[in-house]
Amino acid sequence: MTEQSIVGGRTISLPMSKALEISLRSLKIRFGRSLITTSGIILAIAFLMSVWSQNEIIGSLRAAKRSELNLALQKNGVETLTAEGADVSVETQARLAEESSKQTWLISLSLLVCVVGIANAMLMSVTERFREIGTMKCLGALDSFIIKLFLLESTFQGLAGTIIGIFVGLLMTLTLALLDYGAFVFEYFPVGGILRSATAAIVSGTLLSLIGAMMPAYKAAKMEPVEAMRSDS
Repeated sequence: MTEQSIVGGRTISLPMSKALEISLRSLKIRFGRSLITTSGIILAIAFLMSVWSQNEIIGSLRAAKRSELNLALQKNGVETLTAEGADVSVETQARLAEESSKQTWLISLSLLVCVVGIANAMLMSVTERFREIGTMKCLGALDSFIIKLFLLESTFQGLAGTIIGIFVGLLMTLTLALLDYGAFVFEYFPVGGILRSATAAIVSGTLLSLIGAMMPAYKAAKMEPVEAMRSDS
């Protein structure tokens, strides 16, 4: 996919590969700043994955309805199903709903902080790169090409942070589950549920990264080349 612009009567081609090259080079140059941004994504996704994977593991253990597991679950404050699979009491349902609401609130807050952190980091990146952006626009780079650069950078950071966060969150949850429930965790490990949670986390992390980068990318694209080149930043 190639974008074209006309400068001085000449048509300049700006291929997607060039955008990828510039984005990767920028991340390499600003590795320290990128690492800080990525760490925020890692922490948010690790928390998200730990909550989801814990729910999947506990649900799988509860569904087994074995006496040893029921005792272990009750010891850790987890409601269990009866051997007949009877419904839990109204009080228990209310308590579970309250815990779920708290989890949702904490997850939403952590993801919101993640988005704000990404937006702040990308805005600082735009400020640092006034001359670079102005030079590219003077050479014929379209607004859409500038937007693409920043969105690609954010996507790379988001994807890397999300993948690491998934492993960190799952490892923490698995370690705690092994301490509480022993080898039963492996015997009733919910592979399908964990994979669904990981997929949802990857989608969430990538989308959050794109959302956080949209405003800074738009600001960079709308800069006037002359003003950008005149900046002392």
